[in-house]
Amino acid sequence: MKVLVVGSGGREHALCWAISRSAKCKKLYAAPGNAGISQIAECVDISVMDDAGILEFCKSEKIDFVVIGPEAPLVAGLADVLAQAGIKSFGPSADAAQIEGSKGFMKDLMAKYGIPTAAYGRFNEPDAAKEYILRLEEKVVVKADGLAAGKGVILCHNKNEAYAAIDHLMTERAFGFAGDEVLIEEFMEGEEVSFFALVDGKHAIALASAQDHKAAFDGDTGPNTGGMGAYSPAPIVDAAMHDKIMEIVINPTIKAMADEGCPFTGVLFAGLMISDGEPRVLEFNARFGDPECQVLMARMQSDVLDALVACSDGTLDKINISWSDDTALTVVMATNGYPGHYDKGSEIKNIAAADAMDGVNVFHAGTKYDGERLTAVGGRVLGITAMGKSVLNAQTKAYKAVDAIDWPGGFCRRDIGWRALKR
Repeated sequence: MKVLVVGSGGREHALCWAISRSAKCKKLYAAPGNAGISQIAECVDISVMDDAGILEFCKSEKIDFVVIGPEAPLVAGLADVLAQAGIKSFGPSADAAQIEGSKGFMKDLMAKYGIPTAAYGRFNEPDAAKEYILRLEEKVVVKADGLAAGKGVILCHNKNEAYAAIDHLMTERAFGFAGDEVLIEEFMEGEEVSFFALVDGKHAIALASAQDHKAAFDGDTGPNTGGMGAYSPAPIVDAAMHDKIMEIVINPTIKAMADEGCPFTGVLFAGLMISDGEPRVLEFNARFGDPECQVLMARMQSDVLDALVACSDGTLDKINISWSDDTALTVVMATNGYPGHYDKGSEIKNIAAADAMDGVNVFHAGTKYDGERLTAVGGRVLGITAMGKSVLNAQTKAYKAVDAIDWPGGFCRRDIGWRALKR
């Protein structure tokens, strides 16, 4: 098969790495890709939001299958454009991608079908949102309704912080149209976990569990980010919890989407809060998480391309997925200043030494070559991923590789995996 992966992040590098190992993949392209992806795929300079350009490339190169990585092109309808041209792809339709593209749609769906989640209110006017907050407990969560690159969720510890969050999203328009409507939710306590399932519209296969680290700094302090590290499996998701999540979250959501006339295909990513043995949904996403995808691809032993194609073909019930028993752990290296303002163009050296370490893969995100120089051009730049017999073993390997990289312009958390180690 000729395969095109759409995207340029660490998630897409991990997907390219996994797909490139499939015997069925005869030629691999990425649009637009990054410096790391260019080592295993042919990168083409097409934006993820250029539907016409992607379609033209697929036709000219006779692409058999397209894997759509990021949420923005999914919400904008790239899968629909490809389907209309008879090109198979992995990823939901625009209608189904609303489960991530509109938090209001997502919450209303869960409320209608009894899927466990936090109590909430929806508002498109700041004063009404602030009035609602008056009636709530001190701690609330304020969310932009639309896509905000993982940064549109603000945890507020008192009412003044909540009022400021509403102003930030709705008046200052920190995330543009995404903040035209906001959701205000009760603050859920517990342990957060990422749960992924491949879906073909009717059938679902659960993937391995993972835990992300959203906060920028050690000890889960600082602002929320797109994710500063992850590990898999997550000890909190034992066999009983796995079955419960499938029974009360994943399977009812798949049926609800079909009943609403927008059957879901692709990967359904449930961000869950688990408290007293009960999971509740924080949010759904319509694509692989980043950096969770890196640890999932590192642990997956079966052919990922077979599984992705089965989602498109409606044949997931004929697929089995096998996993390594080892732990995978990813440490994200980000540019100094992220998730706030950061400079671009700092040089990164000694990647090869880290990549050559036993059980280590360095997945690129915001990188490009400036001549012979490897430079940082994004916020989250590298995902150093290590496999180990335990969380501690994987963590030790990952940080050894991090320390081998020469990049004064970057930083990372030094405590990825702390929850699992604490257990």
